[in-house]
Amino acid sequence: MSSQPKFFACRSSAFLADKIAKSFGSELGKLHVLEFSDGEIQPYFEESVRGCDVFIIQSTFPPSDNLMELLLAIDAARRASARNIIAVIPYFGFARQDRKDRPRVSIGSKLVANLLTAAGVTRIMTMDLHADQIQGFFDVPVDHLYASAIFAPYIRSLGLDNMVVAAPDIGGSKRANSYSKFLGLEMAMVYKQRAKANQVQAMTMIGDVQDKHVIMIDDMVDTAGTLTKAADLMIDNGALTVRAFCTHPILSGNAYERIMQSKLTEMVVTDTIPLKQSCDKIHVLSVADLFSDVIKKLLEDESISSTFIF
Repeated sequence: MSSQPKFFACRSSAFLADKIAKSFGSELGKLHVLEFSDGEIQPYFEESVRGCDVFIIQSTFPPSDNLMELLLAIDAARRASARNIIAVIPYFGFARQDRKDRPRVSIGSKLVANLLTAAGVTRIMTMDLHADQIQGFFDVPVDHLYASAIFAPYIRSLGLDNMVVAAPDIGGSKRANSYSKFLGLEMAMVYKQRAKANQVQAMTMIGDVQDKHVIMIDDMVDTAGTLTKAADLMIDNGALTVRAFCTHPILSGNAYERIMQSKLTEMVVTDTIPLKQSCDKIHVLSVADLFSDVIKKLLEDESISSTFIF
């Protein structure tokens, strides 16, 4: 890759993209989006990208227009003769649709991977995929970063004794186990049964949280129903405090109200998705420096494994 990359931001991730570019020591290029009266969009570059390594930054959280805008920007870069087109997707939407968990459903994450490839992307850079196997859906290289590089130092900086790492459900046990091993802490988890998507029916505590500070780990928080109920359950089981660490703050529906009304001490998230509103219990850590560091290593053909603390 060349040593003179160009950074561009689609609209929903403009603030994060600006921080990544500045951390790299560069500025955002001029990418404009023409919007027709019926809502149709047409991204176009207001500067030449011929022969350049182009980084297009956009998280693909709802609405699906965000994904479409990214696809069109990639296509525009390809047709403008960019040499390499790297899609930086801090939050990869549709990642929950990684398999057929019932008859006659789509595998949305595979479809998105196909669309990105068809648009002309040559590399993907993302963070904390909901399922690691999604990397295999791509026929181009995928740089999969982990928020643990940001969360683990913050957890240690709390200086709390008697901590325990917890998973809010069985699906998050592998991620929580990685944190517990790295931090040298015991682990607990919550077993939940769902009535339907985004609706929890029953929860059971597994492990000891009595007189402990709980560090609950998850990759995303959507309605916050599971996390807040798990936090309340842990406090009811004797936990002193409960802090949730979630990479992607989707926070839909009544999520903010649930967080404020819950027994959570703090929720720590990243800026892969911008918050819709401020919340006293939510603390945001930026991923800009981490992405910038990985981009520098990529351009210099260096290994990025040093950015993974576990």
